[in-house]
Amino acid sequence: MQHFVFSVILIVSALFLFSCSGESGESTPGGVSGAVYYPLNSEHAFYAARIDSFFQNRYNRGLFNGTVLFAEGNNIVYRNALGFGDFRKKDTLTIDSKFQLASVTKPLTAFGIILLENEGKLSFQDSVRHFFPEFPYENITIHQLLVHRSGLPAYMYFADEYWKEDDRDITINNFDVIDLMIEYEPMRYYYPGQRYNYNNTNYCLLAAIVEKVSGKSYTEYMKQNVFDRIDMYNTEVYNRETNPEKPFPVVGYTGYRRTADNTYLNGVVGDKGIYSTVEDLFKFNRVLFNYSLIDSSKLYKAYLPAHDELHDHDNYGYGWRINMRSDSTKIVYHTGWWKGFRSYFIRELNTEKCIVVLTNRSNSGVLGTKELYELFDIETEIE
Repeated sequence: MQHFVFSVILIVSALFLFSCSGESGESTPGGVSGAVYYPLNSEHAFYAARIDSFFQNRYNRGLFNGTVLFAEGNNIVYRNALGFGDFRKKDTLTIDSKFQLASVTKPLTAFGIILLENEGKLSFQDSVRHFFPEFPYENITIHQLLVHRSGLPAYMYFADEYWKEDDRDITINNFDVIDLMIEYEPMRYYYPGQRYNYNNTNYCLLAAIVEKVSGKSYTEYMKQNVFDRIDMYNTEVYNRETNPEKPFPVVGYTGYRRTADNTYLNGVVGDKGIYSTVEDLFKFNRVLFNYSLIDSSKLYKAYLPAHDELHDHDNYGYGWRINMRSDSTKIVYHTGWWKGFRSYFIRELNTEKCIVVLTNRSNSGVLGTKELYELFDIETEIE
């Protein structure tokens, strides 16, 4: 009975809160732009109240600074912006604030590769040497890059060893990484296909393949063939090589509001580098469910886990981590961390629930995917 009364109070509170908040997303004092809710039913009101309470509590305790969106199907259940994009200037975040997606860039890069395969411009079984004949590692396929089973060395480590030791201010790009691999042949971790090993080098190479096949820069290709086609108008690729001064008002922070450095590694894209908003990622999510650019048979491959018996918890498809449940339903998701930013993108394939959380304080923005699932009553078998 107590649980019922509590639920009723939450629902009534939610309906009052969100009917007052409106849909403008205009800034309110204290760095909170105001929750936005599209009231549909009491169940959504209950979720929205619970989600709002969770994030407001974390924000008030200094444990969250960022933007949030929870949705089911085409319906946004809850969205909000809490905190500042720039603490020094006191620029209040809005729902349209762009964040570095970090590794949440990978599902978008994988989608670009799938589009090229769908057009017959490449095969998932093509080898890296097909595109770069001098590449020193044999028998590595696009498929193995997509699912992190190439065994390649991590570029972030060998770049520190081999790249411009006297002037680290010189930006490194994807093709520079390939040249370093050709020149120095850093020791790989495993032979291709031997086992799963999550590695940013894989998606650095995939972005280079996008450029090789399309004849366009990764930035141009993604804008013309992905972002513009999905109306992701607040999404773009940042490349330090072409724009040394970071142009985005949302600043990434590490430690206690210490500005993250704009590292020489920010010229490598595909594994990271896309800036976007919670609503643009929601648009991408809906296109994946509606199959408007790629049919279901093609996207089905993206959600097939490539794992082995010894490491079956390492389920990874084409750009997605995969939570396989005993009833054969799936949660596909990706998280990211890079230089002051953390990102969370979670999709429940059966109910079409979607969670997007973007933060610009990496030390205080840490969230568990399991607790995000539970806020939205997504059943998970992750401990």
